[in-house]
Amino acid sequence: MKAVILAGGLGTRLKPFTEVIPKPLLPIGEKAVLEIQMEHLKSHGFDEIYLATNYKSDYIENFFGDGSRYGVKLFISKEQNPLGTAGPLKLLENELNEPFLVMNGDILSSIDFTKFYYFGLRSDALLSITIKKIITPYAFGNIYFEGDYVTQIEEKPNIVTHALAGIYFMKPEVLKLIPSGEYYGMDTLIKTMLATNMPIAKYDLHEYWLDIGRIDDYEKAQEDFNTNFFNKAS
Repeated sequence: MKAVILAGGLGTRLKPFTEVIPKPLLPIGEKAVLEIQMEHLKSHGFDEIYLATNYKSDYIENFFGDGSRYGVKLFISKEQNPLGTAGPLKLLENELNEPFLVMNGDILSSIDFTKFYYFGLRSDALLSITIKKIITPYAFGNIYFEGDYVTQIEEKPNIVTHALAGIYFMKPEVLKLIPSGEYYGMDTLIKTMLATNMPIAKYDLHEYWLDIGRIDDYEKAQEDFNTNFFNKAS
């Protein structure tokens, strides 16, 4: 089975770490983020992995080689100009000739890739997206009123949102919607499909999930790994 990891981000919010090391190679415990992702994919049967790279691509290629020490066939795709989160997939259109997974290179998750993959296969949609329920405590009481009179108070309610979790299932036909050589994000792809009434399936991710986008996220990832989370969950 095939999977693509998007590893071309600049990691500007993680400076100064990323001035020397590309974000996907930042260490979590004794392993790089990409290593954790690749080993988790391999444990679910994904044996062909494509790394879509840009920033410090040579570092990533030298680090992983052909992927044999991880038990996978590894292919490095290099974009000459930034292509966003969906654009790099167009470069791999000839290779991605069967249903495949895509994930951002800064995601840590114990998601069951097998369940998600077969969920996508069973769906009539060309694209399936994972979503993660996020509960954020609100610091103030919320007042409801009509005119000058209070009708209700809700003390410090939680704010519930559903985040796009950066892990996708795609069928090859969806690549026809992505233009060649242009910066094109997953958000644009989703909006394009919705505008033309093309179905998009959603998959609720209940397992551990963390987007390592900022310094405090990186510190949290270190804490989670140090409590042996991934030894238990992956």
